[in-house]
Amino acid sequence: MALDSFLLDLLQDPVDHGPLLYLADVSVLYNPRRRVVYEVRGSIPVLLPDEARAVTDEEHDAYVADPSARSTGPIV
Repeated sequence: MALDSFLLDLLQDPVDHGPLLYLADVSVLYNPRRRVVYEVRGSIPVLLPDEARAVTDEEHDAYVADPSARSTGPIV
């Protein structure tokens, strides 16, 4: 299940407080600055630093190049 756009406008990384990339196809929220991914379980983003996992260089390249990725956080 995809996340609501209203919720996506509010979400940010709990550690550096920056925007995330939402990749609905793989149900993750990705922080390219820290290179960590947070799972989305059902329609619930799990934004716990202890639950985040590091990504490989290949995953990073794929995530940032994904045209369907949507940035989270307020539009400034």
